[in-house]
Amino acid sequence: MAVPVLRQLSHLPVVVDPSHAAGRRDLVEPLSLAAAAAGADGIIVEVHPNPDDAICDGPQALRADAFADYAAQVERAAAVAGKAFTHA
Repeated sequence: MAVPVLRQLSHLPVVVDPSHAAGRRDLVEPLSLAAAAAGADGIIVEVHPNPDDAICDGPQALRADAFADYAAQVERAAAVAGKAFTHA
């Protein structure tokens, strides 16, 4: 709900951080897809090669080897909202 409201109220880009919002890896992708489909201008997520051994934020970090599939899903959801996401 916040994404479309913020887009109406502000000229600034709306960037969503589902990793910290959820705090759980299993919720990062669905929250990312919802944010992208709602028209977010960007998404920040935590990625780690071995999140179970991460010193910080491991439970919410995506696995590095799964990031490409995640990014492709988000790009498809962003297309629904007429956005083009690129990942770095």
